[in-house]
Amino acid sequence: MIVRVYDFTADECAELQKSWRGKKLLAYYKAYGGEYDFCQFFRLEYDNAKGFMFLLNSTLVICSCDFLPTEEAADFIKMHLPFRVECPQCMIPGLSQISNYQQLRRTLFSLKPHPVSSDFNENEVEFNPKLSDVYDILKEGFPNITDYPLWLTDTSHRCRHGVSHVMTYKNSTTVTIVFDQENCVMIGQVATRAANRGSGYARDFLKWLAAWLGGMGKESVLYALDIRRSFYQQIGFEEIETEYVLERTDIQKEDTEKGALQ
Repeated sequence: MIVRVYDFTADECAELQKSWRGKKLLAYYKAYGGEYDFCQFFRLEYDNAKGFMFLLNSTLVICSCDFLPTEEAADFIKMHLPFRVECPQCMIPGLSQISNYQQLRRTLFSLKPHPVSSDFNENEVEFNPKLSDVYDILKEGFPNITDYPLWLTDTSHRCRHGVSHVMTYKNSTTVTIVFDQENCVMIGQVATRAANRGSGYARDFLKWLAAWLGGMGKESVLYALDIRRSFYQQIGFEEIETEYVLERTDIQKEDTEKGALQ
């Protein structure tokens, strides 16, 4: 049974902290609470299994350490039609049978510190950039980020609540700390202006970021679809695991060759 929830117990929070998806759920709960219709949280309860999920705009994230049945989740997806579904891998075979969804592979990387080039200048790292400047960089790297008011509202809200943090380097490369939960950090939305690609800015910025976070005792990771996998391999980041997510095929976003299909 899927039940919408507006709060989590201490035991449930401890359970969610066991996975990166669970940490992501808790981060968004910290930012928004359970009252908004565009960011809803749910408990999945079955005889021998329990899980949680949240629906944020066009993304559905399912979290569980148990083997969950897929029938009810599939009906939920058919009703809400999220663009992307992130879930335990045991659910992928059943959920991938839903019409207009495909499996897309991604890799989880651990950010391991490596020396930056002699050209890197830490003084050009902006810790509190103008979000309008960040958006200008992002829209060149992520063509699907087209709704500026929606992006600005979400990003500024998460930053104000201490969940996320946005940084830039030379006003050309941007990185977002999506969340920092108990010293476990998720990195996302790495992009460089088209005019500065090939400059090495992103490589040096990420290497510096890995060392900066590691120096504070934080474990940091990022997910990369296949189209960007070799970039992070070349930096020297460590591959932890690969998994599949589901994405709709009837909505075109970013590059059609961004990941291996199954």
